[in-house]
Amino acid sequence: MSDEELIRGCLRGNAQCQRSLYDRFAGKMYAVCLRYARSSSDAADMLQEGFVKVFTKLDQFQFQGSFEGWVRRIMINTALRTYQRQRFDQETSGYETMPDMPVEADAISALSEAELLNLIAKLPDGYRMVFNMVAIEGYSHAEAAELLGIQESTSRSQLTKARRWLSDQVLLLQKV
Repeated sequence: MSDEELIRGCLRGNAQCQRSLYDRFAGKMYAVCLRYARSSSDAADMLQEGFVKVFTKLDQFQFQGSFEGWVRRIMINTALRTYQRQRFDQETSGYETMPDMPVEADAISALSEAELLNLIAKLPDGYRMVFNMVAIEGYSHAEAAELLGIQESTSRSQLTKARRWLSDQVLLLQKV
């Protein structure tokens, strides 16, 4: 079945179409949630809450653009709402007073996807949210700042610190 056929079936209340739609996107969307979550159980909760929103808002999908992209945006927004009450500028990681310095790009590019995702999961929440939104999802700093309730300059700073932290972690791994 095509996405459109599944969506139309879901809108008619067909449970088999709902299950198929969930099965089609759950794996990819779990990976999205996992990048934003502190743990796999948090990611599972985000996924469940996100799919509840997908099914309740399905009638708002206009069949323009990518349905997967529409679902992904709901998952990201769900993940962000999970943490939006937290103040990321209160986090400490040792990089607060460090001047902006270039990041060793070759170090990070040498990692496998799984290794990089494991390191991203260890970032402090604020760094991780901004890194995921800007570096992975392609949001602008202005969009990330608005969604996270922070200043655009804070978004830029968080991304710089996240990249520096990741680069340092990679260098440590390479020394082992």
